[in-house]
This record gives sequence, structure tokens and C-alpha cells, in this order.
Amino acid sequence: MKKIAISACLLGNNCRYNAEIKKDESLITLLKDAVLIPFCPEDFCYGTPRPSMDLVQTKQGVKAISNLTGADLGGPVTAYAKSFFQMHPDIDLFIGKDRSPSCGVCSAKLYDSEKNMLGEKEAGLMAKEAKIRKIPAIDAEDFTAQQEEG
Repeated sequence: MKKIAISACLLGNNCRYNAEIKKDESLITLLKDAVLIPFCPEDFCYGTPRPSMDLVQTKQGVKAISNLTGADLGGPVTAYAKSFFQMHPDIDLFIGKDRSPSCGVCSAKLYDSEKNMLGEKEAGLMAKEAKIRKIPAIDAEDFTAQQEEG
């Protein structure tokens, strides 16, 4: 049976930064025959609700910056991601929440230090770790569209 790491918010877990429920029933139906392994690095590290964060290009590289305090929140998120994948070394697929600075696979927004958008096709911190480990990864909306097409 296929093992799929999936953003916990897509399963209806109350873990989004603003505590809004984003359960995706059609996605859950498509995955009914898989073993789903939920994750939420931001909830694990900072709780829910929490201030939002954005990916920001700095001289030191891409950072996850709190929109409330300006602090770099990326270290704990990246540590969570590494630990998650070490605990689950046999994941077949990573499905991330679109546009998330942690879980978006190729849809997260990247800003400069002045909050000017540089792009909107970035990988979030946890998705980046999945890619480093060569785990096939896809945004939830893209996965659903692919399944409906074919």
C-alpha cells in the first residue's frame, strides 16, 4: 500500500496558522487506498493559531520570517522536517498544501526584505526537505487535477 505524507490541514486537522479548517474531501476520497501520514511542522513548532510567516530571500538564503515579529522561524520547521522524514523513511509521495511557506511544493511565494514578491513557484521548507530526499512531491491542487484528468 502506498505511503503518502500529507499536510494535516488537508485532512481536516485544525492546524492552519489562522485555525481555519481546510479539509479537502475530494482529495481524501482520491487517497482512500493509501496509508496517510499527516504532518504540520508549523503547528508542531508554534501551535495554532499563530502569526503567519513568509519566505524571504536574504543575503544568507531563503528564510521563513514571522509577519508579526520579523524573527526567522525556519530553523525549527526544518528540524521537524528532517526528523519527520527520518521517522518515515519509506514515504512514496509527499502532498503539500498549496502556497504554504512550509508545505507548498512549487507554489509558495517568495519575497524580498521589503515584502516585494519575487516569485510564486517556490518550495516551502518541508517540501524542500522532501525534494532533497528525492521523495516525489506535489501540491494538493495539482494532485487532484492530475487524478481527475487521467
